[in-house]
Amino acid sequence: MKRILLSVPHMSGAEQAYVEEAFTSNWVSTAGPNLAAFERAFSERLGMPCVALASGTAAIHLGLKLLGVGAGDEVICPTLTFAASANPIRFLGAEPVFVDSERRTWNMDANLLAQVLEHKAARNKLPRAVVVVHLFGQCAEMDPIMEIAGRYGVPVLEDAAEALGAGYRGRQSGTFGEIAAFSFNGNKIITTSGGGMLAARDTSRVEKARYWSTQARDPHPLGAYEHSELGYNYRMSNVLAGIGRGQLEVLDLRVEQRRAIAERYRDAFRDLPGIEAMPEARDSFSTKWLSCFLIDEEKFGASRDVVIRALDQRAVESRPVWKPMHLQKIFSGCETFGGAVAEDLFRRGICLPSSSSLTADEQARVIEGVRASCGVAAC
Repeated sequence: MKRILLSVPHMSGAEQAYVEEAFTSNWVSTAGPNLAAFERAFSERLGMPCVALASGTAAIHLGLKLLGVGAGDEVICPTLTFAASANPIRFLGAEPVFVDSERRTWNMDANLLAQVLEHKAARNKLPRAVVVVHLFGQCAEMDPIMEIAGRYGVPVLEDAAEALGAGYRGRQSGTFGEIAAFSFNGNKIITTSGGGMLAARDTSRVEKARYWSTQARDPHPLGAYEHSELGYNYRMSNVLAGIGRGQLEVLDLRVEQRRAIAERYRDAFRDLPGIEAMPEARDSFSTKWLSCFLIDEEKFGASRDVVIRALDQRAVESRPVWKPMHLQKIFSGCETFGGAVAEDLFRRGICLPSSSSLTADEQARVIEGVRASCGVAAC
């Protein structure tokens, strides 16, 4: 039986033509027409200048550096996220300060953020930046977060790696903070196989990131290799940008397909006790990058872990939601505010197969596996 995976690439067909164009013209390195066209199309969609990079992690890293994060600084970060949101803080010698989630969106708790910043301001140790993550395709509560951060003069970087195409109160994810990072990893809603994008309000910041991403090579009249700053090998290739061009053309369709998958799951489980879909906030538009649910073991008659194992026996991949950063060994000892909500979401949360290419038969197999694992008579 073919295994059903959590989230796989979904090509439209247009990608191949752009990639072939790169090979035919021999633009296969970190420069070329596809790169320029991909950045231009992405910038037009977002309404902000941008630069294509090797990964979303690279975008967060350079974004934090643009905000002046350095050794000894603190950066606020939600605890319920993937490690790539927090690792770049350490890349720069800074320390993450983790903040709990709120249940309405599963994202950073704005009220708790206010308490953290008040606490830090009273000790004259405000963080250098706030990283806000939009989890599983849903935007955080950006209006109160931006108001709170602005009150203390702390810039916001949006980690929109999981939320390209999502919206909050009529605005796109990635358009609220000073800088935004997006991911095109193979499991994302659109992919370049591996890659990312940094966007910023200030064009000069984007150009600085572009400079750093190509080893910070200074101009020289004879083309000599001159370097006055530390640089990185972070630029996306023209070949991968070709994939991105084709993928961006079908982003809206992919969002529509993933939302339909999430709705079918919701309908299929509506009669089951003890299983609850990740909420979609009233003022948000979620892409449903992953369809996530909470399992109440007492009501459902089985734990989240039992459901995962039952699905695995049917050749269906599922996973827990992100393990909170404050529970990770690498971040042991980091200052954390709250944590109980994130811990509960991790303990009970499950991510189900959500590929935009998921067939009706495949989704039926997932649904049957979940229903079969239910251990109460009402199922």
